[in-house]
Amino acid sequence: MKEVSKTTTTKTTKAKETKKPIKSILISQPRPEGDRSPYFDLEKKYGVQLNFHPFLMVEGINARDFRRQKVDIPQYSAIIFTSRYAVDHFFRICEEMKIKVSAEMKYFCITEAVALYLQKFTLYRKRKVFFGENGTIAGLLKVIEKHKSREKFIVPSSDINKKDIIAFLEKKELEFIEATLYKTICNDVTEVMKKAHDMIIFFSPGGVKSLFENLPTFKQKDMLFGAFGPTTCKAIEESGLTLHVKAPLPNAPSMVSALDIFLGENKKKK
Repeated sequence: MKEVSKTTTTKTTKAKETKKPIKSILISQPRPEGDRSPYFDLEKKYGVQLNFHPFLMVEGINARDFRRQKVDIPQYSAIIFTSRYAVDHFFRICEEMKIKVSAEMKYFCITEAVALYLQKFTLYRKRKVFFGENGTIAGLLKVIEKHKSREKFIVPSSDINKKDIIAFLEKKELEFIEATLYKTICNDVTEVMKKAHDMIIFFSPGGVKSLFENLPTFKQKDMLFGAFGPTTCKAIEESGLTLHVKAPLPNAPSMVSALDIFLGENKKKK
């Protein structure tokens, strides 16, 4: 995958692009539950206002449509989760169809946060739950590589799947099956985009697509953009936009840590 140009990284963004004060950031995800999110720590630390509005909506498929895929869950020994949505809808389908998930099932998660989220649905056993070190698909695939010979994988997904995971499984000739559990739909963002924001943070190519479906004539002007994940960074670039903050990076494994670095540097330039 093509690397994002130097002007798009947190460390090398040109001063003329970031010297304006950052007062408001739009996070293209639902507002975190409770009051302990690290995002709220950023608000206090830098005096910025964070607004949350999902650019995508998720709709779960029903049990009838799932049956048509002929996925026999008990026949598989491992599941690959790339998001909390996948976790939610996997266990929803199992409950609706009265499928008992084996206590020996192994869970491979893209981040530790997704791994910990499993506690909402099943007994968390460290010997059965694995996650990548840096929150990237590459990190997750390294973990899968260690267990590939013994497992039969389910890849729960949306209607837009992680192609690099499928390509890896196919290349290694591993036994797996894709299971579409939910679909993504562009959310209405016209009203929230009327408000003044200095930066927008994206977490998927679908979020970038939603921006232009809602606002076909959108122009970046002095708006700053952040993105999590290489495919999201690529989607921003291919849309002709300039990227200012990206994650994960070695020194910024999460979007919060990347924003912390960026806002800290921006504050010094004032």
